Amino acid sequence: MKRVISLVLVALIAVAVLAGCGSNGSGDAGKSVDLNAVMDKINSENGLSLEKVTEAKMLNRYYGVDEKDVKQFAAEMDKSDPNAPVEIVLIEANDAAAAENVKKALETKYRSVLSTYTSYTPEKVDMVKACKVTEDGNFLSLIIADNAAAMVKTYQDSIQ
Repeated sequence: MKRVISLVLVALIAVAVLAGCGSNGSGDAGKSVDLNAVMDKINSENGLSLEKVTEAKMLNRYYGVDEKDVKQFAAEMDKSDPNAPVEIVLIEANDAAAAENVKKALETKYRSVLSTYTSYTPEKVDMVKACKVTEDGNFLSLIIADNAAAMVKTYQDSIQ
């Protein structure tokens, strides 16, 4: 009897372990990240106080991102210097197709920013060239700032 109970317990444990390793194929199903909290952490670590983009419809205006593709977002910018704005946009797309749309829009925005810096703030072009659009499943970002590498690391550590 003890042997049967032991075998049943071992089988239940094996099933529980294997169930914990399962995936539904979406890549982001287990992730639960509050992008506003991530933005707060980035701001805190870098001493930033930027203007928030509070409405999803504004993502289209500033970044060309369709709000229908966005599950959640956090975006902030410093518009005090129109020739050299600091911009941070963190987006979780609804699915893989939406993520591809968001990525294209953010890459277009990046190219536009690079062009603007080249024309009006050439001393900052190397900083912009060090920035990029990042993608991790349905999570995307565009961070344009002097300390972008550290901000991207904070972001990526938060979504893992």
